[in-house]
This record gives sequence, structure tokens and C-alpha cells, in this order.
Amino acid sequence: MRDGLAGSAYVEASTTGASEKWLMKKRIKYSEEPIEFEVVDDFLPPPERLGMKEENVKVTITLSKNSVNFFKKAARKRHFPYQKMIRKVLDYYVAHYKSA
Repeated sequence: MRDGLAGSAYVEASTTGASEKWLMKKRIKYSEEPIEFEVVDDFLPPPERLGMKEENVKVTITLSKNSVNFFKKAARKRHFPYQKMIRKVLDYYVAHYKSA
């Protein structure tokens, strides 16, 4: 320990082959101010519904290149499969118009 810091606070010269380096960490200063928070209703589905698989039917469909590129770009930003995103859009469309 050096100046009250644990061994993990610095890198030894023997492990790096360089001179000793100190990690610059800013200490967090806590205050006694009250924390403001708001309780919100639970909006998540119960765990048993999270892993439900829906019955899917495989189809072949021809889409415009513009539409496919749009979904690929949107899916890439969200790290989500673009085919699943297209399927969800169709599911939302059906749910909206099925009740109409």
C-alpha cells in the first residue's frame, strides 16, 4: 500500500516494464441532500410471459430495397435482427386493425 492506496491503485514497474503509474481517480463526494424520486407503476410483463414463443409461419415476400435498407439500418442501431423488427411492425399493424 502506498499513501493509503491499495495495491490495485497503481501499476508496478515490474509488471509493465515502465515507471510506476498512478491511476487518477476522482473521489465521489456525497451530500446529505434528500433524494428526489417518483414511484411508477410496474409496466413489465410477468416473467412467465417474457420467454413466450409465438407460433410463426415462414413466408417468402419481396420487399422494396428502400424498405429493407431502412429496417437494416434501424435494426443495426438497436442491435436487433431486422427480420424480427419487420415482423413486429406487421404484428402491431394487425393488432391495431384487427380490433377496428
